[in-house]
Amino acid sequence: MEPAMQRKMLTIVMGLASLLIVHVNGETSLPFDHQKLTSDGHYLDQMQKMQAFKHSLLTRRQLATPPTISSSPAPAPQATNQPPGSRPSVYEVTTYGADPTGKLDSTEALLRAITDAFNGPSEGFLMKGIKNLGGAHINLQGGNYLISKPLRLPAAGAGNLKISGGTLTASDDFPTDGYLIDLSASSSSSSSYNYEYITMKDLMLDCNFRGGGISVINSLRTSIDNCYISHFSTEGILVQNGHETYIRNSFLGQHITAGGDPGERNFSGTAINLMGNDNAVTDVVIFSAAIGVMVSGQANTLSGVHCYNKARGFGGTGIYLKLPSLTQTRIVNCYLDYTGIVAEDPMQLTISSSFFLGDAFILLKSINGLAEGINIVDNMFAGSDTGIEIVQLDQSKGPFKKIDQVVVDRNNVKGMNLKATVARGSVKGNGTSWTVDFSPALLFPNLINHVQYSLSSGGATFPRHALRNVSGNRVVIESDIAVPASVFRHGGAGQRELTLACVFWGLQKSEL
Repeated sequence: MEPAMQRKMLTIVMGLASLLIVHVNGETSLPFDHQKLTSDGHYLDQMQKMQAFKHSLLTRRQLATPPTISSSPAPAPQATNQPPGSRPSVYEVTTYGADPTGKLDSTEALLRAITDAFNGPSEGFLMKGIKNLGGAHINLQGGNYLISKPLRLPAAGAGNLKISGGTLTASDDFPTDGYLIDLSASSSSSSSYNYEYITMKDLMLDCNFRGGGISVINSLRTSIDNCYISHFSTEGILVQNGHETYIRNSFLGQHITAGGDPGERNFSGTAINLMGNDNAVTDVVIFSAAIGVMVSGQANTLSGVHCYNKARGFGGTGIYLKLPSLTQTRIVNCYLDYTGIVAEDPMQLTISSSFFLGDAFILLKSINGLAEGINIVDNMFAGSDTGIEIVQLDQSKGPFKKIDQVVVDRNNVKGMNLKATVARGSVKGNGTSWTVDFSPALLFPNLINHVQYSLSSGGATFPRHALRNVSGNRVVIESDIAVPASVFRHGGAGQRELTLACVFWGLQKSEL
């Protein structure tokens, strides 16, 4: 019989088998469970016979069907082997040949995954010129990957991409000026920013003392979350230009230590370098580096940052504000642990609700002699009773000349010397002159411009009295006759005006 006729006959038989099965299923309206339980087993016998008959027909049909063109084994499930529009949003790096054991170089495999994600389906645009990758996810799958050169996106102009879930380790020949993850553009785009909304999360980066961890160059709305970055020789994280990079819930250290490291005096590098505007560092621990956070951009916020990177006694700095005359930085609820804060020509700077331990202090450094709009309030300082002042001035390059709206007040101190811009004092005596020296308490030297005082005398006469001198932060009150009296004074420094219902206060500002 010809093959065409065989197939036709099989089709007719299959149709009859289907009718028979329908008839068997429809010969009773009893529930299925009840049918199974009939005493004679007639229903079960019929079902088994029909199933065997159908199986034999299917087998004969397969044998009669002409063979199809043979196919090779299916390739690995890489995104590049799938047609556009059906590519997955998750790119698992082991399918590209990356070695999760860290024994083999995985650089090229990881770059292929990044390229596929970059060239994957997009859903319109974010900022003009930045295509939306739709939440593409480069999944490191919990592996440890050895890389010999920086991981970069193939071009600028992309966003809504995440890299997460594994460890990257620099090889012994990794370039010393490179970064493990480098968000710098190898080519230009039509956007004013390189990238937008790139997320790096749940990563451990081991720089192997060769270069840095992450660089974010001229990018917008970048997120670095829950990352552990160690063994950097330059910076753990560099943010340059762009704005709105948020670094949170992360740990950074050149050397892995928990404090008291015997090699602490040799720590180098900078954990976080903010060279852009409008960034935030939140809930971050920096446990070893010469400088914890370097800030040279405007309008940045640091909150919940714990710096014990390198003790002040070894030359370390917790937070360095290197933007003379345009600081605009808020440091709130931070912990400076044996390392302090340096601010060059601070302008619009707030430091509040923070804890300074181990003689850590705040240093205001004169570059062009400017100190304006400073609030250092409501902090705690704890030291070793060695006479360290909580706020200090560095005027080695020239004195502060323009001082306005500076408030240093309401700080509590234990084991250190209090410095403020508001001070109180009193003196008792029998005579015509009363002097109080505010130099130990006031921050700026020879800069009292307002005094409020009261004179209380128990004598029978009513003396006339006046403020006579405020030079050298010393306040002198004189009366026209000698009387036994107490003089109460309140002095302030660095604000334009204060209104206090108290006995004395002095003010320091630019108009001397």
